[in-house]
Amino acid sequence: MGLLIGVVTFLLIGIFHPIIIKTEYYFGSRKPMAVFGLAGIISAVLSYFAGNLISSIILGVLACCFFWSLIELKDQEERVLKGWFEENPKRAEYYKARREEFFKTGEDKTLR
Repeated sequence: MGLLIGVVTFLLIGIFHPIIIKTEYYFGSRKPMAVFGLAGIISAVLSYFAGNLISSIILGVLACCFFWSLIELKDQEERVLKGWFEENPKRAEYYKARREEFFKTGEDKTLR
């Protein structure tokens, strides 16, 4: 059973990486945070009420992936602003404003 949980955890983490990248590209980092937060809360509640241990653990891991995604969405936006990832041309004005804000404040570690 432990191996199954490890494999599912590994797969969930691997699945969430491209989800975060695509979500930031198409929707930005701010609006989807509510969706990820709500999905995390729902997964956590379902984990608490799950009928067996394996499903409870897997739902708990899913909840943690959603909660971690809240941080990763902001970090992904920062990576885009640094030029490490492609930015969505339809959101060019947003990125331009964020860059101006970043350089005006002199931040060099984070854009939050």
